[in-house]
Amino acid sequence: MNYIGSKHKLSSFIVSTIKSVVGDDFSDKIFCDIFAGTGIVGRNFKKSCKQIIANDIEYYSFVLNKNYIENHKEIPQKLSYIEELNNLPLIDNGFIYKNYCVGGNGERQYFSDYNGKKIDTIRQKIEEWKNKNEISENLYYFLLCSLLESADKLANTASVYGAYLKNLKKSAQKELVLQPAFFEMNDNDHKVYNADSNELIKKISGDILYLDPPYNARQYGANYHLLNTIAEYKPFVPKGKTGLRNYSKSKYCSQNSVQTEFENLIKNANFKYIFLSYNNEGLMSVENVQKTMQKYGKYDLAEIDYQRFKADKTENRNHKADSTMEYLHCLKKN
Repeated sequence: MNYIGSKHKLSSFIVSTIKSVVGDDFSDKIFCDIFAGTGIVGRNFKKSCKQIIANDIEYYSFVLNKNYIENHKEIPQKLSYIEELNNLPLIDNGFIYKNYCVGGNGERQYFSDYNGKKIDTIRQKIEEWKNKNEISENLYYFLLCSLLESADKLANTASVYGAYLKNLKKSAQKELVLQPAFFEMNDNDHKVYNADSNELIKKISGDILYLDPPYNARQYGANYHLLNTIAEYKPFVPKGKTGLRNYSKSKYCSQNSVQTEFENLIKNANFKYIFLSYNNEGLMSVENVQKTMQKYGKYDLAEIDYQRFKADKTENRNHKADSTMEYLHCLKKN
């Protein structure tokens, strides 16, 4: 998934830096990724840690992590369910088709008409199976994660869902085929939450806390609203040209509140090691992050030059630099 702030390309840097501080043996460690997003960082530690705790306030992220992190044992016949979903007759009265396809409302074009109908068809069948107790919770999130990722690949956007393209791009013209979202298996139980990080931190504890909060004013609830709509699949009245839904606004996206939120998170964290991913264009300066973290223990900093994320060719036209400096702030808490 093409994702703002994804740490996929930075995974080796993050893993090696954490190991340099904590050591190589994670077999007795509880690792928490409290702004988990697509779960990339947690996935890198899943097989080596005693337990992964993953959390994100966005419901689509919760779904992804319920599959990639919490699912850890074989799910019988999961591929036969994928096959059945791919071969269902399409419905034409579903929420996505009616509100986010040209054929449904003559305006929004986030998906082709065919793909909108297929998303609705698959999503409704998954929910029907769940409501009739015909599938387990593990299978439910596996199938739902598979749908989110398969649909996202064919979305008619430049990248995020803040806008759709006027004409169907080449990839959006392809017909949706549900692909399985395979997860890594191991013997350990993991836990996934859908909560406000600053509230959840008061209720959990562990060894390693990894923080990857929003860096700037971009609200994930707005940029990925359609993934939340598919994931929740509850009726609402879409707003405006883009069909926006109501969403929670993160205080980490506001200059007025981010510093207080961050310090409260560090203060309330019952973890020995805390690592914060941030970059040189974030709302908090390197100096302010250091000043805050130093209050609570021994601080260090690692950094790497990293190619910037561009949602489209024009989004960063005011930036001359093609790269940013990615920081990993490290704290051994007192």
